[in-house]
Amino acid sequence: MERLKNEFLGELSQFLEDHQEKDVILQEYDAHLNELLAELHLEGAEADVRSQIYLRLGTPAEIADLWKEELSVTPSNMKWLFIAVNILLFTSGAILTLAHNLLDWDWLKELWDQLTSIPIVIAFIYMAFWALLGYEIGRGFGHKGKRILKRTFLLALIPNLTLMGLTVFQIIPHAWFYPLLTETFIVLCIVLTVLLYPLCLISYRWGKKASI
Repeated sequence: MERLKNEFLGELSQFLEDHQEKDVILQEYDAHLNELLAELHLEGAEADVRSQIYLRLGTPAEIADLWKEELSVTPSNMKWLFIAVNILLFTSGAILTLAHNLLDWDWLKELWDQLTSIPIVIAFIYMAFWALLGYEIGRGFGHKGKRILKRTFLLALIPNLTLMGLTVFQIIPHAWFYPLLTETFIVLCIVLTVLLYPLCLISYRWGKKASI
């Protein structure tokens, strides 16, 4: 089946033309083919094995089209999109907190009470946002997305660290966040912040695998 693998890689090389990541892509698919052929135990006719390869990985033409399409996605746009969404979340939270403390509106008090009664749910929804960040970068940029992930993560984390510092050192009065801001919740937020990058990395690898 070595001939079948070489034939597949040869066709993929032709379809990729002058793609800037051509060598890396071919190396990746060489490894994927080795794994797949080992999994198939080289059983069945060559045509059947080829069909299984196309079913699992796609045809060389389809793979090349996906990688060419990847080049049309601007890493900077995706990076700033996630950063903007994170800033929007923090800005919305800040406006809500200020309004709750400065304005005596019944509907606002009710909204605040509802939100502060489910802090764990809010925290895990926010974690899901970061998981989506890693997954989308992995799915959209494949092997070269790790560098994009690191840059995006560091920039998007600035609001988190800023708020954490202002809160821990009580520059922002704890009373403003009552009854949300307990010592337990502060510790939970710190722990979850530490776990953000591992979560993004796991999601990135999942997305990268899904892109193949």
